[in-house]
Amino acid sequence: METLLIITAAALWGCGAGVLISRPAYRFSVPPGGPWRSACPAGHPLTGIGNGWLGRARCAAGHAYGPSTFSVVSVTAVVCALLAAVTGARPELVVWLLLAPAAVLLATVDFAAHRLPDVLTLPLAAAALALLGVAAVLPRAGGSWTAALLGSLILGACYFVLFLLSKGFGFGDVKLALVLGAVLGWYGWPIVLVGTFAGYLFGALYGIGLMLAGRADRTSRIPFGPFLLAGTLAGVLLGSHAS
Repeated sequence: METLLIITAAALWGCGAGVLISRPAYRFSVPPGGPWRSACPAGHPLTGIGNGWLGRARCAAGHAYGPSTFSVVSVTAVVCALLAAVTGARPELVVWLLLAPAAVLLATVDFAAHRLPDVLTLPLAAAALALLGVAAVLPRAGGSWTAALLGSLILGACYFVLFLLSKGFGFGDVKLALVLGAVLGWYGWPIVLVGTFAGYLFGALYGIGLMLAGRADRTSRIPFGPFLLAGTLAGVLLGSHAS
């Protein structure tokens, strides 16, 4: 019964947070170097809470814009429910539930604009380490903050080397690696390896699918962030189950 209540609460949290994702996703989905969007597609200024960043993705005329709210809410709710089902009543679950909507936002923006904004990735890395630091001192914690810190630094360094060597690797992925390394590192080095490999595997399968469909070739660039995030989710689920 306790597990069912936790899963239900997590899914409801995902639904509530997911409703607020479409508007910032629309505002952040601009080419690198461009200003964040300040008006809806019809030209109405985006106003409201948080200088127009919070609220439903509907303009003054009532028209929806940005990514599908239903899709974003569904994905966020499912991710949160999965994390709750596997992690259970452990302190790191609160961390995962706080990070999950931000991860969905990042994935949505990267799919739309091939961009991982610094204003999201860098604060998210700091927040992940800070929150895991709190979780580590609470009873029933299932991971190690020291391993999370080392995972963040080492995975970030590895991705920086890949950025220097590979033309298809963006610097946004390097900064995202600071977050992913912290999250995966919480459960230890085997999970870092599994989650990282899973992200590459998901990205490769997506690229192969595009090529088979005739929508890409070997020189095409794909948004890699969503697949790195999906691989990290797989790693967290495995790490939570094993710990």
